[in-house]
Amino acid sequence: MAVVPMQRIELCALKKDRKKILEMLQRRGIVQVSDGSDEDDVFQKTDTSSARVTLEKGIAASREALSILNRYSPESKSLFSALEGRQITTVEHYDSFAKQRETMLQLAYRLNSLAAEIEENQAEIPKMKIQVESLVPWKSFDLPLDFYGTGKTAALIGVLPPGLEQEALEEQLSDSGTDAVSVRIVSSSPEQTCVMVLCLRPDAHTVEERLRELGFAKPAVVPPTPPAEQIKKLQGIIEECTQKIKKAREEIKSRADARDDLKFMLDYYTMRLEKYEVISRLYQSRRTFFLKGYVPKRETGALEEELSAKFPVAVTFTTPSEEEEVPVLLSNNGFSAPVESVVESYSLPGKGEVDPTAVMSIFYYVLFGMMLSDAAYGALLTVICGICLLRFKNMENSMRNTLKMFFFCGISTVFWGVLFGSYFGDVVDVVSKTFFGTHLTIPALWFAPLNQPMRMLMFCFVIGLVHLFTGLAMNFYQLARARRYKDALYDVVFWYVLIISLIILLLGQKMFADIAGVSLAIPTLLSSAASYAAILSAVGIILTGGRESRNWFKRILKGLYGLYNITGYLSDVLSYSRLLALGLATGVIATVINQMGSMAGGSAVGAVMFVIIFLLGHTMNIGINLLGAYVHTNRLQFVEFFGKFYSGGGRKFQPFAVNTQYFKFREDHKNG
Repeated sequence: MAVVPMQRIELCALKKDRKKILEMLQRRGIVQVSDGSDEDDVFQKTDTSSARVTLEKGIAASREALSILNRYSPESKSLFSALEGRQITTVEHYDSFAKQRETMLQLAYRLNSLAAEIEENQAEIPKMKIQVESLVPWKSFDLPLDFYGTGKTAALIGVLPPGLEQEALEEQLSDSGTDAVSVRIVSSSPEQTCVMVLCLRPDAHTVEERLRELGFAKPAVVPPTPPAEQIKKLQGIIEECTQKIKKAREEIKSRADARDDLKFMLDYYTMRLEKYEVISRLYQSRRTFFLKGYVPKRETGALEEELSAKFPVAVTFTTPSEEEEVPVLLSNNGFSAPVESVVESYSLPGKGEVDPTAVMSIFYYVLFGMMLSDAAYGALLTVICGICLLRFKNMENSMRNTLKMFFFCGISTVFWGVLFGSYFGDVVDVVSKTFFGTHLTIPALWFAPLNQPMRMLMFCFVIGLVHLFTGLAMNFYQLARARRYKDALYDVVFWYVLIISLIILLLGQKMFADIAGVSLAIPTLLSSAASYAAILSAVGIILTGGRESRNWFKRILKGLYGLYNITGYLSDVLSYSRLLALGLATGVIATVINQMGSMAGGSAVGAVMFVIIFLLGHTMNIGINLLGAYVHTNRLQFVEFFGKFYSGGGRKFQPFAVNTQYFKFREDHKNG
């Protein structure tokens, strides 16, 4: 377990070499660049905002163009594409792409404009169809719907409620005091009646008022041409829009071969954007630039040698001061490194804290295996993760570490499953009894939790105590390393003595023997010694728990409150009962699935039914309990274990690196 020692780097070089130096540092990904100092008036920062805006536009155009290609010409991907990792490229490819980036950028803009054209035409078609639908009832009408009449007559064209007859409508209009009224029903449907009413122009207002009383309304669409002609025109527009959409889609699909180039352009602009963000933090003079930041100590020698061999630079490495907030980078062996992400999801080690990953990883795998606790489930998990790790050599480190974590969790699950005698629950017993008329079983190497739950519960509490005591030991180590020996005595040793003494006293109680089903004979001398030790350690906690206060009364009150934390230890130990709960849940559900599958008996139909229920049921059980084991294992680490010694708060080491989505550089001699 280790937090990688960091060194401050200060680099001064010629401005003409800035591009090559920054690109080399970016590919190496080992230097975290920090802001320059304002103390020196010779060096000034460069404003790169306009360049960054241009690059951000290129990134947006590239990302949108890829999205369009994937929408209209989906990329064929394998089922395990997420495990394949990014494509490998070279520095030569990166340098040569500068010649074609403008062409690719224009292609991206073209794809974006084609997509916009498709969307515009797709939005236009429904509008045209609505107009056509509104004009269909008027299709037989040979005048424009905006026809208003002649010099002496007025034409009122519109719709009325359904069910009106021509004669009845003429009579109702004649009742308004006008005789010269002519009504023409153009069409009639269950929804409306389309009419044209002619009257003398002086009577137009009176007739229109009477029509409105009957529910008259003007047409929704009033084209300047007859409806039949307008319908034909609208249908032509719809056909034209359809053809434009088809043509645009075909052109987009024809550009599918440029997908990889668009991906590279997105990564290209992303790298350049990150480079310009770094440039904005550098201090520069007319001919030189100054860079400062942090680099892992183990990388300093090789970095200095490489920089000095290629560029005229001045590089210095110094050890950060004790007060300086140094970025945190973890380094662990292959067994512990997979759970670094778990530690990081909580918080990285703060100043003066040790990296808990190595110790935590042991408990992580053990607790996970106890919660899943089925040898067959663990074997499946191990085999699947192992095959993926062997098959996909180029997968991303984060994915590789996740698979490694579950690989080790699977091994632990096999171990506990064998001890507890669980193989897909009791599938061996059920299959042998149902289909072969005999009774075969694989006995537990230790004991079966389903048959002895109290024994399992006691074992879980023991594991919990070991876990908590390890957390206290980590706290003792940190305090001792910081030479805070009194704090180690007050905050760790006193609690060790108190808890161990109380455990000894509890083991000798009849109540414990009745609950646990185990009778332990505690010698009287040991019991008496434990009583005195518990009293002395409790007094020590009361007297020292509030030692930061100068007032004795407040100090005692804080000490009493600190002693009350013994209830916290009790709840922490009880929290490990979740190991029993999840382990039993896995086994019970697996057993129920097997029993359900055997309900049809040992016939051929029963065998088919058993296989179907077995596959579906155990797949669901594995998925549910994998999630449960992962969540609750993390919870036991974060709350119970870390709560005893770990605060976190460290700032992650974020080097200037190639943070791309699709491509990564192969660092070899040729890439130099």
